[in-house]
Amino acid sequence: MTATTWARRVTDGVEPKNVIIAVLPLVGALRYGWTGLGWALFAALFAAVIPTWFIRRGMRKGQWEDRHVGRRQRRLVVIPFIMLSVLTSFAVMLWADAPDDMTAMVLAMFAALVPIMVITVWWKVSIHTAVASGAVVCLAIALGAWWLLLYPLVVVIGWSRVVLRDHTRAQTVAGALVGAVSAGLTFWYAR
Repeated sequence: MTATTWARRVTDGVEPKNVIIAVLPLVGALRYGWTGLGWALFAALFAAVIPTWFIRRGMRKGQWEDRHVGRRQRRLVVIPFIMLSVLTSFAVMLWADAPDDMTAMVLAMFAALVPIMVITVWWKVSIHTAVASGAVVCLAIALGAWWLLLYPLVVVIGWSRVVLRDHTRAQTVAGALVGAVSAGLTFWYAR
């Protein structure tokens, strides 16, 4: 199997929606049991499922070529939609008094999207590494430092994005830093 084939599998397997769909229920269930799992699924609907629907709809209409929205300018349409969806989830969770860590996770996602959006105006930062890096840091904060052992996966994800020529090394590193710092700090303070 070639490096490109492996890179494609990594990129598609741990794309942002899959990371979100894995991490939210994990934190929800381990921290709050069935109640947390329910809120995690609600949050995943707005942070992963609805954005995926929007991206697929755009693909069918020819607005963007692929599910990773490879062209920077097209991301300037997709990211605000995702931000609105995540913010809607956050507002409902806040209003309904969802468990603290679940609400904080959603706020952390929104907080990471803000600098990603600003950077994307000029430069195509890696959302794959931002989401993965933010997820690892939030897992470590919520469930213990051992979760930082997952961080080499962020490096592998960055490698896959570079091999596929979707990003430069600098764009993957910047994404990882933005995700870790913005999501991590927000989650830390919001919980």
